Amino acid sequence: MEHERGSEGSGQRTRGAGNPSRSAGAGAGPAPGAAPGPVPPAGTAPATPPAPVARPVAALDPGSWPAVLAPRLAAFAGVARTEHVTRAAHAMRVPQSTLSRALARLEDDLGVPLFARRGRTLSLTPAGRTFLVSVERALGEVERAAEEVRADADPATGKVAFGFLHTLGSETVPGLLRAFRAEHPRVRFTLVQTYGEAMLERLRAGELDLCLTSPVPEAPDLVARRLDEQRLRLVVPENHRLAARRRVRLAEAAEETFVTLEAGYGLRRITDALCAEAGFRPRVAFEGEEAETLRGLVAAGLGVALLPPPAVPRPGVAELAVTSPRAVREIGLAWLEGHHDSPPVAAFKRFLLSRRGHLLPDPAHGHDSDNG
Repeated sequence: MEHERGSEGSGQRTRGAGNPSRSAGAGAGPAPGAAPGPVPPAGTAPATPPAPVARPVAALDPGSWPAVLAPRLAAFAGVARTEHVTRAAHAMRVPQSTLSRALARLEDDLGVPLFARRGRTLSLTPAGRTFLVSVERALGEVERAAEEVRADADPATGKVAFGFLHTLGSETVPGLLRAFRAEHPRVRFTLVQTYGEAMLERLRAGELDLCLTSPVPEAPDLVARRLDEQRLRLVVPENHRLAARRRVRLAEAAEETFVTLEAGYGLRRITDALCAEAGFRPRVAFEGEEAETLRGLVAAGLGVALLPPPAVPRPGVAELAVTSPRAVREIGLAWLEGHHDSPPVAAFKRFLLSRRGHLLPDPAHGHDSDNG
């Protein structure tokens, strides 16, 4: 399972708002044996590191070696394994004349004899033996790749690439996977926990099949369906003036210091919008990337926060239902418009859509029975 830095719950960086600190290791010198990089002038940001070099791919123009040789490699390997054209033709179920012509054209293309011919028998030349090693490796890779993509699409044992917010990872997603695998026990998953915008980027790149995200995206190249909503709570230190309350109007926290996720995150946008609706702009002291880290900051008396409910109660804080404005975040399922769904992806999508209105565990909804 992948974790991306910057997720709503998967990162480790927290900084005081308006006083950004350098990340860990930022002042460390180069690794042993590494040449020191250029030092940027004072007051300028460090240069962006060079992008990784793309892996070279074989040319496929009509005159390239792959285009010329690929159709005849299997014929060469079949004959090389048996060193007999007739037996190879029988095993490969092709006419002997077709196989003989393929070998002759291959040797002509390479300009090198691959077989020594003695009557009706063949034997590999030194060049042929060298060539066979690489040909067998290439054919093996093709076979493995074909089996892998077929296996990923198998209805019973295929693979689903599934992304979700980290705040859904401790309870919601494990429960969903357990319920789905009760009916599809052999389907495999690649799980990616990250924040909303990163998930949408990976959907567009074809790296994810489906994702659970918030807010529910609206984009012409995506399809999104609202599945549920999650009530947010005002989290305050246990010795806070509001801690004895069970419900609170958000406007009552207008003078408080807030700890929040960083600007640009879905939950931060929701927090800012709710505070604006309550008639104030939050004074943010700390910005972070992880909901449970924010709870820790609240427990330490460093501020208050609007957060979804935790899977396990956190000591040192009180979690208050917000009565006004209505404090919720919508959770939606998104996928790429026009994306072809393999059978396991289609099955998991149907399962998730069937959970509309009861996607989240009951305590996560923040029902009155849970909040008092």
